[in-house]
Amino acid sequence: MEAPPVSAADGSGPLPEGGPLRWDIIELLFFAYRDFVGDADHVLEEFGFGRAHHRVVHFVTRYPGLKVADLLDVLRITKQSLGRVLKQLLDEGYIVQKAGDSDRRQRLLFATPKGEALVAKLAGLQTARITRALEGLGPAGADGVRQFLRGMIDHDDPDKVLEVILRSGHKPARDVR
Repeated sequence: MEAPPVSAADGSGPLPEGGPLRWDIIELLFFAYRDFVGDADHVLEEFGFGRAHHRVVHFVTRYPGLKVADLLDVLRITKQSLGRVLKQLLDEGYIVQKAGDSDRRQRLLFATPKGEALVAKLAGLQTARITRALEGLGPAGADGVRQFLRGMIDHDDPDKVLEVILRSGHKPARDVR
């Protein structure tokens, strides 16, 4: 049973794209996201951490020496939100902060072995889910998934992580497993 056509929220007529709403994809994305982050959420709860902690320790582990300012750009969160999460990760020994070599005002972030171990555990859970989902799709299918996900990112911000990384000269860290 197909849902009836939907007008713009204000009732003024059809959606700007003129096509049907993609309820199927919308709902699949909701459920996929719920389960993808849910695997990690259960582990994070054991440490008193949430999704913001996960994102911070993930990017700091992947890009050693990441500047706090660049992390703010990547995550699109407020300084206050990052400060609260970062303080907890620093205090509990998952991340260390060092001054920049050329500019002592820069705050560079590095994961500790404890932080790397947490990221490896979380990434292992998420990789297992991704691997199951990609089974049978082959390399072309995986490339299609990557292309779709990149297409979902704002066009004026196609890949903030890559932009920040290229600007800073950082390369992703080796596999932390």
